Amino acid sequence: MGISSEVKFNSQGLVPAIVQEAETGEVLMMAWMNRQALELTLRSGYAHFFSRSRQRLWKKGESSGNVQEVLEVLYDCDGDTLLLRVRQHGKGACHTGHRSCFFRRLGRD
Repeated sequence: MGISSEVKFNSQGLVPAIVQEAETGEVLMMAWMNRQALELTLRSGYAHFFSRSRQRLWKKGESSGNVQEVLEVLYDCDGDTLLLRVRQHGKGACHTGHRSCFFRRLGRD
């Protein structure tokens, strides 16, 4: 079995990928992958994604140096969501400079 039979890409050819720090379990970010990004990630060992706004592939940390070394790629029971367990290198995962993209709270404080 390969990517074609295991992963269900949506009508735009994308699948959501949740990125988690392998050592701590902290959720760092969510991004989209197309088939090429997933294949490149599996081949290189570093996270690559597809930018919907720029309509192109990008390697996480290509400009910041905050790369994600991929230790494991898991997929859910439906095959329509990925979980990348990574070792985050550099300052953090978020383009705002935070360690995680999930730093804001909704609702009551």
